[in-house]
Amino acid sequence: MPALASPAHASYDAVIVGGGHNGLVAAAYLARAGRTVLVLERLGHTGGAAVSTRPFAGVDARLSRYSYLVSLLPRKIVDELGLRFAVRKRTVSSYTPAERGGRPTGLLVGGGADRTRESFAALTGGDAEYAAWQEFYATTLRVAERVFPTLTEPLPERAELRARIDDEAAWRMLFEEPIGAAIEERFADDLVRGVVLTDALIGTFADAHDPSLLQNRCFLYHVVGGGTGDWDVPVGGMGALTDALADAARAAGAEIVTGHEATRVETDGTHAEVTFRTEAGDTGRVAARHVLVNASPQALAALLGDEAPAPAEGAQLKVNMLLRRLPRLRDAGVDPRDAFAGTFHIAEGYGQLATAYEEAAGGRLPSAPPSEIYCHSLTDPSILAPELAAQGYQTLTLFGLHTPARLFAADNDAVRDELLKATLDQLDAQLAEPIADCLAVDAEGRPCIEAKTPLDLERELRLPGGHIFHRDLSFPYATDDTGRWGVETAHANVLLCGAGAVRGGGVSGVPGHNAAMAVLEPDG
Repeated sequence: MPALASPAHASYDAVIVGGGHNGLVAAAYLARAGRTVLVLERLGHTGGAAVSTRPFAGVDARLSRYSYLVSLLPRKIVDELGLRFAVRKRTVSSYTPAERGGRPTGLLVGGGADRTRESFAALTGGDAEYAAWQEFYATTLRVAERVFPTLTEPLPERAELRARIDDEAAWRMLFEEPIGAAIEERFADDLVRGVVLTDALIGTFADAHDPSLLQNRCFLYHVVGGGTGDWDVPVGGMGALTDALADAARAAGAEIVTGHEATRVETDGTHAEVTFRTEAGDTGRVAARHVLVNASPQALAALLGDEAPAPAEGAQLKVNMLLRRLPRLRDAGVDPRDAFAGTFHIAEGYGQLATAYEEAAGGRLPSAPPSEIYCHSLTDPSILAPELAAQGYQTLTLFGLHTPARLFAADNDAVRDELLKATLDQLDAQLAEPIADCLAVDAEGRPCIEAKTPLDLERELRLPGGHIFHRDLSFPYATDDTGRWGVETAHANVLLCGAGAVRGGGVSGVPGHNAAMAVLEPDG
């Protein structure tokens, strides 16, 4: 069912500003509960950052252009909304190339315990690192099993969450001491340390020993998903999820209107009015009992005329590629189909990550930009046209770390080009052939590669400072200003259901679910 051309009514129980995945989750829950719901989406389509697009002219490959893996989406939401959406497990967790004794090698995690143990032993010369790895991730698994179910419940108090985890050593490691201390205490090998640390840095600009524990918060969200910490591939691309959510919301009776940008929210705490502007420049208003804002905290403040929160800053490079074939590796002992099926770590040794952070914090691009790559189409070839899949085409998604938005302020285009070249040089150093030789070309003969800086993401998606989580992540427990569900604002009938909510960030639907639950409570 297509989006409506304009709102059908003058008043709704709930108006949702923004048709990203969280807004659609909220819309589906509220409409299923019998509430009248309107979703106002600025763009001509729903999905926000969770979309599948064909970025290369004349090439039928639907890439998850922005967000790209699923871990934090609770099965509860998929089941309760009856979503026609599935994920697939990756056969390999990660591969990290290295050079030891003057020869190329690497660490392969996945493909079975025996294979992983052998890879650790070959790299490190013994069994100690693998034993430490098993013990460390057994601890994070126990924490995940206890924490993940709380994400769709009212916020627990800090002491309550601590008691639920019921492991003082794990609590201290994750919630009280910089994660760098735990990594250095448990692991000796620089490469192994780096692989562990990366989960603390995805979309987060911090050092392993940052006293703010920002890196711990990021690490926690990357290891608790699904109660297992697994990061899975969305079948059909990320857009398959948001398409399914839009279908579920419409089927329940929600109205979705695209090309309508909310420009103002006025409320007295009981009744609200939302002003919007259409693509044609017309304006209109709708009334609502509740307004749920599926946008950043900065956008929320602007809509309400409130004081803006502290600026946010993203720190990542996102690169999408389409290849004619996977490249050969310098490490001939691993099949490229294994190496790229999981997370392929580049320049992410522990020391390399520290150096990259120091350089970026000092105002310079990292001399060896760290990044990680995975190949969606190895797990889910459905995103490729059959003829492309038959010819061996593959997609690559690269996520670069430690490149804060401030580095691009002077000349975004020039710095993007410089960073992309340096990042691909680091990749090429691990390959037996340049990645450029494997790139497909589009209908106009151009290489199928695109790069997005934080400033690009800010411009295209209105992510504040290009921050993929809208702002720094928070620990998943209540504080003095979080409210009962972590979605409340200073206005009783206005809720924040975007990634900037407490327990927001990533493709989870959790803020959307929690905002809907806050509305549906007896006193909501």
